[in-house]
Amino acid sequence: MCVPVRQPSCVSEKHVGGSHREEGSFRVFDKRYWPGDQCIDHLSFALRHEPVDLLILKRIFDALPKAVLEAFIHSKPMGAQTRRAWFFYETLTGQTLDIDDAPAVKAVDALDPKVYFTAKGEISRRHKVRNNLLGSGDWCPIIRRTERLEAFTRLGLAERAVETVGRTGQHLVTRAASFLLLADSRASFEIEGERAPRSRLERWGKAVLQAGKNALTLEEIIRLHSVLIEDTRFVFPGLRPDGVFLGERDHLGDPLPEFIGARPEDIEALCTGMLNANVRMKETGLDPVLQAAATAFGFVYVHPFQDGNGRVHRCLIHHVLAERGYTPPGMVFPVSSVMLDRIDEYRRALQAHSMPLMDCIEWRPTADHNVEVLNETADLYRYFDCTEQAEFLYACVQRTVEHDLPREIEYLRRHDEAMARIMEVVDMPDRLAQNLILFIRQNNGRLSKRKREKDFSALSDDEVLALETIVQNAFDGFSLHPV
Repeated sequence: MCVPVRQPSCVSEKHVGGSHREEGSFRVFDKRYWPGDQCIDHLSFALRHEPVDLLILKRIFDALPKAVLEAFIHSKPMGAQTRRAWFFYETLTGQTLDIDDAPAVKAVDALDPKVYFTAKGEISRRHKVRNNLLGSGDWCPIIRRTERLEAFTRLGLAERAVETVGRTGQHLVTRAASFLLLADSRASFEIEGERAPRSRLERWGKAVLQAGKNALTLEEIIRLHSVLIEDTRFVFPGLRPDGVFLGERDHLGDPLPEFIGARPEDIEALCTGMLNANVRMKETGLDPVLQAAATAFGFVYVHPFQDGNGRVHRCLIHHVLAERGYTPPGMVFPVSSVMLDRIDEYRRALQAHSMPLMDCIEWRPTADHNVEVLNETADLYRYFDCTEQAEFLYACVQRTVEHDLPREIEYLRRHDEAMARIMEVVDMPDRLAQNLILFIRQNNGRLSKRKREKDFSALSDDEVLALETIVQNAFDGFSLHPV
């Protein structure tokens, strides 16, 4: 049974002050917590004291004989942890135990809402358990209520974005939205090591701007992918029919994978489960940024396409935020730009789930230097803790709302002011005046000798000095480079 244990626990042979302590990666419990020698004893301990890890639970249930679990439930049919174990077993495996429905008893939460972000939940009458999972047995993320996420959700970023836009003229807002969209599109390509031509950026930007207008279905995701991949001569259109990996190659061209995507035969079912969970998270009112993180990162772990998975993954963030009304109409938060600025953090967030899985994937190189997965791996992509990814995405959204959006609006306001005052001194084409502003700002408030001789030789010394002063005053205190 191969499964990464991300937060291991153990019970000491000695007394532990305060009942438990953190020691390295372990949580060490006092000796009085020893649950017993049987597997079922440790399952009950885990449900009571350890973070919920659906992948581990599924692996345990696959290995545990039904009769053992049935005997455990019969022994304590009204116990909270007994009913939770029963609920998780039937939810994750899709199998039904030979047990009558639970007797009349107060329902218990599948996940503690004080510890996890949860769905509103409906009571499973069979188990007397309130099903507040964010997904289903087909696909389900877990997001823990960390102090950082709790703080993010209290910031009211969506409302603050609306306030910023509301106190700005529509013309300025429209231009700012256009610049932010282009910046996000360019960054999304640069993250993948590509410098796309302007025409391709604009085409992809139009697709991003449509985010949230159509229901998020598998067909819609495939349509977005077709907008991204125009030339399908070398890339299979639609869900890939073969393996996929990220990493290097050896001197023979064979894979040295750091990440391997889901098996092609599992892709459609995994995507369907992901999309159903996305609907559930939306309908239950989960915080939109948390929903966007779960859906977008869950998608990129499956890696359903031969190419373009990263850009579609980032587009799904925009889709969820737009569909939930989190972003102002016609506006895109340039989260890709922030991800590019914080590329190392982004990689760590991506690898937080995927890297530990590699030890559980058996694979071999194919004749065409791809990978073929040899074992059953669907559960590795079906269940994941999305907490770290949610924290990262929320930090990106925070910067776009508190810095990027107001900064872009402020830049345009100052730019327009400089343009108007330049025209009062010298009548020149807008394009030339815009270049003048750029050149002066790039050279610390002065027009370089080379630029002056090449493009502005007709200006007198007094005019140059006046124009430099206008630009200096207009952009006083405004940094050329973002934070």
